[in-house]
Amino acid sequence: MSKDKETPERRRERLRQEELKKNPMGTMNDAFNKAENGSLADLVGSLDWKGIGILILVITIGFIAASLLLK
Repeated sequence: MSKDKETPERRRERLRQEELKKNPMGTMNDAFNKAENGSLADLVGSLDWKGIGILILVITIGFIAASLLLK
């Protein structure tokens, strides 16, 4: 499909993929802001593997800190 005949949805996805290739960690802020109005699936879907790893690490540290403080 040529670029001038692609649907708006495909164009948005293509531009999003190009932006991810140019600046992979810059999308993390966008993902967290999107999570305010979306679901966890939207958050994880907009992050790459590094962002998901950081998110899991932050959540794990939070649970450990909460368990130590609540003992």
